[in-house]
Amino acid sequence: MKSRKAVVGGREFLIEAADFENGCAVFVSEGPGRLGSITVSLATGPAPVTAEVIPARAGSLFLRMVAERLSTRLRGVALVSLYAKGDLGGEESKKLMSEVVELVG
Repeated sequence: MKSRKAVVGGREFLIEAADFENGCAVFVSEGPGRLGSITVSLATGPAPVTAEVIPARAGSLFLRMVAERLSTRLRGVALVSLYAKGDLGGEESKKLMSEVVELVG
């Protein structure tokens, strides 16, 4: 499992990623490692199929975008979890997404 810390908008996030032959699992947590909302995306056809497993109070668009981007890039399954203490703004989401994509590779 790979991990890194990222400071985004004055908030500290822990990003952990596990790679698999057919996809990846990514856990993003504000503060210490915690599970949060979960979104899963599968991209084997022309468009990814995405489902919310545990709905998000904050950051649902971020979860969907990251899951779909990773599943499309890996041509497989992407499971993404987000625990955030508050809403993510547009710039925070962009920065956090680039950190996740860079970590997954």
